[in-house]
Amino acid sequence: MIEEVVLLDGQHQPSGTMDKALVHSGHTPLHLAFSCYIRNDRGEILLTRRALGKVAWPGVWTNSVCGHPLPGESLQAAVLRRCQYEIGLSVENITPLVDEFQYCATDASGIVENEFCPIFTAFTGQTPAPRESEVMDYQWVKPEDLLNSVKTTPWAFSPWMVLQLGQITEKNLSLLG
Repeated sequence: MIEEVVLLDGQHQPSGTMDKALVHSGHTPLHLAFSCYIRNDRGEILLTRRALGKVAWPGVWTNSVCGHPLPGESLQAAVLRRCQYEIGLSVENITPLVDEFQYCATDASGIVENEFCPIFTAFTGQTPAPRESEVMDYQWVKPEDLLNSVKTTPWAFSPWMVLQLGQITEKNLSLLG
């Protein structure tokens, strides 16, 4: 089965679709994605380490879940689907943090990410059960520890997470924890 991503024009409007297996290259077109930060009842945030088999940024620590909505799928439905698929979690209280986040970054292998990527937070009371092809490790961390780590060692994290945390305001930071 071919999984498609939604391509976007310069005004962030859908302009077509492309096979997910082909979209990430050295010339990745702008496409729709999302990022989600999952919290638990201790006020911690789930960080994940991307599997070594991932096309872009393998082995890098990042936010809880990232993904692409399917054509016609809402962002919230995509968050639910990818949380279950990548990390084996059912989540609730999906809340937008930043509606308009866009970035373009190139990893060490030359793969480009070029995404319009709204940012969400969600809650779970479950223990992660990561899919090996997606996530090689995970850790629950306090929001203040995460922010301190990103400030002091940004190279250890995905570039999108570093940029996202820089855009989350103090007001929204309380939603992370």
